[in-house]
Amino acid sequence: MLITSLENKKIKKYATLNNSKGRKKERAFLIEGMHLCEEAYKKGLLLDVLLEDGEKLSFNYDKEITYVTPNILKKISMLTNYSKVIGVCKFLDNKGIVGNHILILDDVRDPGNLGTIIRSAKAFLVDTIILSENSVDIYNDKVLRSTEGMIFNINILYGNLEKMIPNLKMNGFAILGTDVKNGVDVRDIKECKYALIMGNEGHGVRECIKNLCDKNLYIKMNKDCESLNVGVATSILLYELNRSEYE
Repeated sequence: MLITSLENKKIKKYATLNNSKGRKKERAFLIEGMHLCEEAYKKGLLLDVLLEDGEKLSFNYDKEITYVTPNILKKISMLTNYSKVIGVCKFLDNKGIVGNHILILDDVRDPGNLGTIIRSAKAFLVDTIILSENSVDIYNDKVLRSTEGMIFNINILYGNLEKMIPNLKMNGFAILGTDVKNGVDVRDIKECKYALIMGNEGHGVRECIKNLCDKNLYIKMNKDCESLNVGVATSILLYELNRSEYE
């Protein structure tokens, strides 16, 4: 199938997926680039592929390809230099809370930070990521690109943290926060069933959430440096918490 008109109904519907309202209505989102499309296809999430006429996919795809003109890709793409392949995916499956290693993000708003955190969470053995209801949309195009496809390989859900954290406690999870002044060196923590809470870029973890923590951690570092980017800090903490599982 070749589509050449910007007024095509399918194209107009797909264009709405560039905003949160449209994504929620259709329960679908867009990805750009061959790698992301291939990763989504492997997980059975790829609903459709828009490919520039004359181009070829680098992976085996067993459904009909929608060929389009460059103008259509430019209309839909969120990149300055449009991608020659755009995928349409269904929303990720929500499995609920699974596993013993939980990462909780309290109002993380920067798409790049969230993308970095998702990649690190997968690398360092996190089973489930829980985002507060005011956190950035995981289907934001910058989040998706930053994950490099790892978003398709980890369980992610949104929820009311004030309600969810007490339930985690009841199920034996140690609730871990961060505190650079009164925290415990993360290298001394030996919890095998934990939920680590990381906070907003500017304000940190909300007070009501801090009060639910069982203990706080800190990362020992040069005294001339007061703090770390939330993506970097999360990566280091997760590595240290799970270090015994790599050794």
